[in-house]
Amino acid sequence: MDKDPYKVKKLLTTKSDTFTYYSLTELQNQGYNINKLPFSIRILLENVLRNYDDFAITKESIETLLHWTPVGSDKDIPFKPARVLMQDFTGVPAVVDIASLRAEAARQGKNAEEINPLIPVDLVIDHSVQVDYFGTKYALEKNMEEEYKRNQERYSFLKWAQKSFNNFSVVPPGMGICHQVNLEYLSKGVIERNGEVFPDTVVGTDSHTPMVNGIGVVAWGVGGIEAEAAILGQPLYFIMPEVIGLKLVGDLPLGCTATDLVLTIAEVLRKYGVVGKFVEVFGPGLDNLSVPDRATIGNMSPEFGSTITYFPIDHKTLEYMEQSNRSKKQISLVEDYCKANMLWRENEDLINYTDTVTLDISTIEPTVAGPKRPQDKILLKDFKNRFIELMDENYGRTYQEKSVKQLSNWFAEGGGQPVEKHETQRPESKIEEETDADYLKKVWITLGQEKFELSDGAVAIAAITSCTNTSNPYVMIGAGLVARKAREHGLDIRPWVKPSLAPGSKVVTDYLEKADLMDDFEALQFHLVGYGCTSCIGNSGPLPPYISKAVDDYDLVVASVLSGNRNFEARIHPQVKMNFLMSPMLVVAYALAGRIDIDLINEPINYDPNQQPVFLKDIWPTNQEINDIMREVLTPADFESSYSEIFEGNEIWQNLEVPEDKLYQWDDESTYVKEVPFFKDISAMPEAINNITNARALMVLGDSITTDHISPAGQFSEDSAAGQYLMSRGIDKKDFNSYGSRRGNDEVMVRGTFANVRIKNQIATKEGGFTTFLPTGEEMFVYDAAQRYKETNTPLVILTGKEYGSGSSRDWAAKGTILLGVKAVIAESYERIHRSNLVGMGVLPMQYLPGQTAASLGLTGKEVFSITGLEANLKPLKEVDVRAEREDGTQINFKAIARLDSAIEIEYYRNGGILQYVLREFLKK
Repeated sequence: MDKDPYKVKKLLTTKSDTFTYYSLTELQNQGYNINKLPFSIRILLENVLRNYDDFAITKESIETLLHWTPVGSDKDIPFKPARVLMQDFTGVPAVVDIASLRAEAARQGKNAEEINPLIPVDLVIDHSVQVDYFGTKYALEKNMEEEYKRNQERYSFLKWAQKSFNNFSVVPPGMGICHQVNLEYLSKGVIERNGEVFPDTVVGTDSHTPMVNGIGVVAWGVGGIEAEAAILGQPLYFIMPEVIGLKLVGDLPLGCTATDLVLTIAEVLRKYGVVGKFVEVFGPGLDNLSVPDRATIGNMSPEFGSTITYFPIDHKTLEYMEQSNRSKKQISLVEDYCKANMLWRENEDLINYTDTVTLDISTIEPTVAGPKRPQDKILLKDFKNRFIELMDENYGRTYQEKSVKQLSNWFAEGGGQPVEKHETQRPESKIEEETDADYLKKVWITLGQEKFELSDGAVAIAAITSCTNTSNPYVMIGAGLVARKAREHGLDIRPWVKPSLAPGSKVVTDYLEKADLMDDFEALQFHLVGYGCTSCIGNSGPLPPYISKAVDDYDLVVASVLSGNRNFEARIHPQVKMNFLMSPMLVVAYALAGRIDIDLINEPINYDPNQQPVFLKDIWPTNQEINDIMREVLTPADFESSYSEIFEGNEIWQNLEVPEDKLYQWDDESTYVKEVPFFKDISAMPEAINNITNARALMVLGDSITTDHISPAGQFSEDSAAGQYLMSRGIDKKDFNSYGSRRGNDEVMVRGTFANVRIKNQIATKEGGFTTFLPTGEEMFVYDAAQRYKETNTPLVILTGKEYGSGSSRDWAAKGTILLGVKAVIAESYERIHRSNLVGMGVLPMQYLPGQTAASLGLTGKEVFSITGLEANLKPLKEVDVRAEREDGTQINFKAIARLDSAIEIEYYRNGGILQYVLREFLKK
């Protein structure tokens, strides 16, 4: 077979070496209009040219990309990434799956050691640290101790995998967030492997993998299921994407940050509609955006809905590579290769995009987003009024103006700990308010000699966290300067606020300490609590007990402010109903104010000790102040010192003992790591695809159901199905840990599926993880109902609305769905990753025809469903027939699209999932 049918394999000679590469310039010389292709499509084209094998990647694959058109196509694109990125929440179940594949291969008499990652995999442990301790110097140390206590078994398992698998490395806890580590250290821009050079490309088991789009790396988030397939040598298949050009013009105005820009872009692109599309950024406004600014935008691609938000490599990319201590040889290779291969940012005006969205970034204003979705943009100047509207719309509570009171520095005096006889109560004058639902609720809390008011709109959590912003030195130094200026004005944060600082890498604390800004953060109790995702993933830790009791007893609507990328319902903390995304600088400002019902533009944040008002403008740093410090403290040496020990870990990690076996020895008593049931005793051939008959609806859901709703992270109670299971295994409530930490145990995770406390099932009367067992009309946990249906071999379906499965790339949202017995989901539309994951687990994603919904068809979810047209002539995007029979015998008949988007997806579905397909292929050999 000719590996180079287009004769484009050429030599690239640099100052120090000569490499082979696949030349897009040669294709241009042959008459193909490569210069009109978006840069991201050029990288996909190079990928199929280089990986062509006339089997998984055919000449048709190359031709499809060579003739990319702006309208896209329904043809498959294969993609083989150069490497895979994982974090521990999604990484543990992926490693469990691969270990389970090995176990089944061994049972069938094969050499299980041959099952290994075929491309480099980097797993960064960053999702398990929780903010149990805060506001003190010892918070970091104590939180890490707790992290190891909770997760020792998981970490031992990962360390075993590092020793047992080829091409698999683990970054231990406490070193950074996977996306920031990827941006600052792992990403190369261009990779040299075995004398060949090619673009660095990545898929990651976290939806914010596109963060490295900011450094010119084509990368996106996939489910753990797809990532495992890539690890095992399978191409990822997806429909030829449309590419929307995002043209930036103008410069960011003074007082605005990359956070304000990205929240504006989230709103603009969500309204435009970029789900499943590529976005590529160009225009003169891009010239002055640094890589950290670009990475901030790339990071939030899943919040826009796009697969990627790509920034081509240019001089700003090289500047960042130099600043972040990439070698001169590597930087030279990136420049030489990209310029030789038409991947250098130039001639943008020649590119034919599907469409162009223009944004004048000089019009950006200070912005926040919330209270439930990242795309719900609110201008800072409108924030107070929008809060008033939200309280009325969502809770029926009208607004009463409150006075701003100066409170003493009780944190400094009492450490924030409740005294023995603290009480949560209202004075008599407030009791009437409590019973009057037409006003905001307020309570008074007494802590020793301190007394303060807690009300609706109070800021309970102020978290500087998440790779989105902590990777950006401008906003982190800016936040430190806000803290410094607040101290100079005699201000402190409010006593009910739980503050935390969780950077994405040690580089951040290095430059903050060099600038003496850590002292300023710590003076406002923004002590370092860990290097990890913390609040952004739901690991906010408990609220202080007196705050927690007040919120529960009086149904207060308190808020969180965080510099993250996700604020879905119940994600940040189950007791916090409003969650707002904003820059780290504004997080500090709102911690000082202590409430969100304040007009920070016109009202004082607080009063100094002389009762003089202090406004936001008084403590907001100038661009020059921030840039002067950045130039002084940010050097390549910071990156060198931090990343020289990236794989070492602390003493606890180094002392973890792990077995030498190549096959993992499963412990039947473990409640963390358990062999998955998907592969045991797998047949040599898959069963034929059957129609789905006499199915019942397990859930009837609305729009914007996220993977947080389906497979929640964070804590769970002893009253939940998962909690009851753990208690039955002798696990105390204090040792439950989080759903995310137990993703290696299918028994816990299936009980957590659809168990989010805020999910609203239309065939249940109670909010939360409940449904009605339709044959009897009993209301019960979703898991218990699913078990009852299994007893009668009743298949299950889910009815839902638009954007089903948006949010993080949680493979357990699909794994839990199939384990509950769900055979099909019927939705108005899907988020890309979750639809793919459903197929990857053998669940049929179906879509109503345009203009149709469950409501328009008259479906209630109480019908009996049959889906026909699957058994014969199943082809991509086939319309199938659905019959819904009501209790009175009448029928609703309609057609729906089977969202198996490609021939390979039909094969995955036929095999019961992508990994079953891979395992059968391995067993054949």
